[in-house]
Amino acid sequence: MAIATDLIKKLREKTNAPMMDCKKALEESNGDLETAIDILRKKGQIVALKKAGRCAKEGIIGSYIHSNSRIGVLLEVNCETDFVAKNEDFKQFVKDVSMHVAATSPSYVSREEVPGHIMEREKNVLKDSVKNKPDNVVEKIVQGKLEKFYSEVCLLDQPFVKNDKITIKEYLNELIGKIGENILIRRFIRFQVGEDIK
Repeated sequence: MAIATDLIKKLREKTNAPMMDCKKALEESNGDLETAIDILRKKGQIVALKKAGRCAKEGIIGSYIHSNSRIGVLLEVNCETDFVAKNEDFKQFVKDVSMHVAATSPSYVSREEVPGHIMEREKNVLKDSVKNKPDNVVEKIVQGKLEKFYSEVCLLDQPFVKNDKITIKEYLNELIGKIGENILIRRFIRFQVGEDIK
């Protein structure tokens, strides 16, 4: 199927992916723009997995202060080179995620950071809440509720406040796919007037 140049340009404007990748995604999706975007996003995630083992020691610390000056966030995001740390897309990502942390107040960056004793307590509470159900469905219910728990407390699992169709992890993977370097959200701290730091 021949893909119109205008359609390739439109996809490139929406995703900032390379022209050839846009063309291939449109060919794969038979010219469907939304499916092509999904294809590019999935490829971005594949690129992210390939880059994950590479060392990310550069980066920036971003900040966000809410308009009422009662909530503030400091966020460290790492990349492989200082060149990428100066990239506008990278800086925008850090700004967006800082604002997201201010809005959603996650407790951890990823699932792996949730302490074992908190996970055990959460699982026990969830199991107790469904103990009257048949054993064969209890585990499925608990697993579903754990996914919801992760989406509430883990930054990477949260729906992005500026586009709730994607998670922060998917937004990160899109950036990795676009830039071509390993990027990771290392840590954050959220301050709110009158609250203790977690």
